[in-house]
Amino acid sequence: MEEQYLKRFATGGILIVLMILSYFLLKPFLMAVFFGIVLAFIFTPLYSKLKKIIKSKNLSSTIIVIILAIIVIVPLWFLTPMLVKESINIFMSSQQIDLVTPLKSIFPSIFSSEQFSNEIGSILYSFINKITNSIMNILSNLILNFPTLFLEFLVTIFTFFFVLRDGDKLVSYLQSLLPFSKEIEKKIFKSSKDITFSVLYGQVVLGIFQGVIVGIAFFAFGVPNALFLTLLAALAGIFPIIGTAIVWVPVAIYLLVMGEAWPTFGVIIFGVMSSILENVVKPIFVAHRTKVHSAIILLGMIGGLFLFGFLGIVLGPLILSYLLIILETYRNKKIPGVFIEEPNQKKSK
Repeated sequence: MEEQYLKRFATGGILIVLMILSYFLLKPFLMAVFFGIVLAFIFTPLYSKLKKIIKSKNLSSTIIVIILAIIVIVPLWFLTPMLVKESINIFMSSQQIDLVTPLKSIFPSIFSSEQFSNEIGSILYSFINKITNSIMNILSNLILNFPTLFLEFLVTIFTFFFVLRDGDKLVSYLQSLLPFSKEIEKKIFKSSKDITFSVLYGQVVLGIFQGVIVGIAFFAFGVPNALFLTLLAALAGIFPIIGTAIVWVPVAIYLLVMGEAWPTFGVIIFGVMSSILENVVKPIFVAHRTKVHSAIILLGMIGGLFLFGFLGIVLGPLILSYLLIILETYRNKKIPGVFIEEPNQKKSK
């Protein structure tokens, strides 16, 4: 009995040591692996349809990988120089722009005090300088760290290929590792799949599409630094509650102050279309899926951004969502959950 106990203890110790060593071994590109898994989930519907036609997992996965590489590489090749140029322009303009005078003309009663106006102006200047400096640092790091980023891109592509091809085997393997009953296991995987769909498609993909809609207006009506603003709008569209309005509303106000009536009207029209997508299309899109409260998604995105960097925008809400799934599974109450809403639950009026 004692010998058996020692063997289990030794086996557990070896397993823990190997898991720790594996973590440090994979740590440099863990985010790249995770990003490959996320992309595989996003492209799985297209892969499934293609596999039905081609009847080959390898060929179907290869075609999807080539499509993804084209989607990523071609825009980066042509748009990166434009983005660098626009970021430099914004940085230079931020050093000379007069922010207080337009605010005085729009809100004369609030900015009647010269001291208050100067304080607000210094705060805005400091805020804009920090943002522009951060953007310049990000772009310079992208150029300086190109070899590392290229290796991470290769890891992402390989992960994407194998998870896309062997996703069903991977799910079966993960199920075999879980210490749950079959019923709980099935419920957890069903809810996890629905929530992953809601976060990735309902929040991330549709959020980026919202930013693209606003970006069309920026390009069509000749808004300065349209590419940079489109990127900001797409990023803002991913975040719940915040939305693209945080970008297109200031742009519309700026155009109005500058006396650009038609561009102002056009940006507002496309901005409203983006908001309609947020408030009408998105709820319909995820209506038959398990949903997570917007506050949880927002907190997860912000926390993930600080902890994991840009990819934490996706990883953060998924971590919180999976935790809530397990809690809801074991809670097993008839009353609806506060943070998790099942597809068949009706909203209280």
